[in-house]
Amino acid sequence: MKKKLRIGILFGGRSGEHEVSLLSGASILKAIDRKRYEVVPIAIDKQGHWLSGSEAEQLLGSGALATANLPGAAQDAEFATNAQRSGEPLNVPAQPADALQLSSISSAELAHPGNPLAASLDVVFPVLHGTFGEDGTIQGLFELADIAYVGSGVLGSSAGMDKDAMKRLFAAAGLPQTPHVVLLRSQWRADPKRATRLIEKSLAYPLFVKPANLGSSVGISKVHNRSELAPALDLAASFDRKLVIEQGVGGPGVKPREFEVAVLGNDEPEASVVGEIVPNKEFYDYDSKYADSPEEPSIPIIPAEITAAQSKQIRQMALAAFRACDCSGLARVDFLMEPASKSKGQKTKPRIYLNEINTMPGFTSISMYPKLWKASGIPYKKLIDRLIVLALERHREKQETRFTKA
Repeated sequence: MKKKLRIGILFGGRSGEHEVSLLSGASILKAIDRKRYEVVPIAIDKQGHWLSGSEAEQLLGSGALATANLPGAAQDAEFATNAQRSGEPLNVPAQPADALQLSSISSAELAHPGNPLAASLDVVFPVLHGTFGEDGTIQGLFELADIAYVGSGVLGSSAGMDKDAMKRLFAAAGLPQTPHVVLLRSQWRADPKRATRLIEKSLAYPLFVKPANLGSSVGISKVHNRSELAPALDLAASFDRKLVIEQGVGGPGVKPREFEVAVLGNDEPEASVVGEIVPNKEFYDYDSKYADSPEEPSIPIIPAEITAAQSKQIRQMALAAFRACDCSGLARVDFLMEPASKSKGQKTKPRIYLNEINTMPGFTSISMYPKLWKASGIPYKKLIDRLIVLALERHREKQETRFTKA
């Protein structure tokens, strides 16, 4: 009988997206094919402690309690919480004698080939979102440990997280973007008036102010005028040392359409159908994505109602963005479309702008990435299989690289 691959599902983490990661982890644990894989849950708590076995399951269960009110997440939360209450593992067979014992292992030991993590697992699926999970740091750890893992490598992950570096790579690839300015937190705090002048000289309101390194729209503000600018910059500066200020697409009073494409693959990536998000607020912020709200929920439209030419353009841009950042495995690429307008009596075509790339998009039952692939013919369980195959493929390819002269 063929030996099952041993897959570590890594979730949690120290970022502001910890709770979303718990739901992603619960979704994967619920859906993954137990006939093909031996599954090991691994958690990182908010203090950075590594946990496995029952400790990881306990964190997943307690996190599900905290996130059970997220729209559409009830099934994943119930799955994790019921497992915790019953005392049964999350459909994971009892851990064998060589089960991971991570609590006493240092990061330096984890990064050494032959450590318990690398020796015990065939592939790690690091469904970690945001800082310390999607920014190249955990990927560097896996590279040092010489272990296969799902998703982009160090460069792709770090470039995909840092909106400043990302935009530079997009510009080098000739991809259209909205005008933007990058400031350091130290520049803003040292001379707010000068920073304000620089922003207003370069850009027109409305603006979007973002921390360069974060996801799930955490720390992002829409700024309509100067009175809103300083609070938005202060908020973004609390999350990162680099601040990205973007000019809103379409100008005052204009609400651009928001599109997303899922990308899957390594050297020959594929793009999904295009999906559209109609947010329940001015823009698709954290509350629109996750928070329980009395308002109408944000509406995903899959496939998006656009022309065949627009769909082709967006999908081609998504693949170009994936390659520009040297991504692998998976990514979700986001776009903004400026509505058609009239200039001197002539109607202009809608303009499409590349917004950003997300190298470890949400993987919950309500997330756009798996929804887009389901609409493209790859259901959730098969998508997990494909990502594991891509991780092994990338790891084997790396073994062809020489690192010494001898």
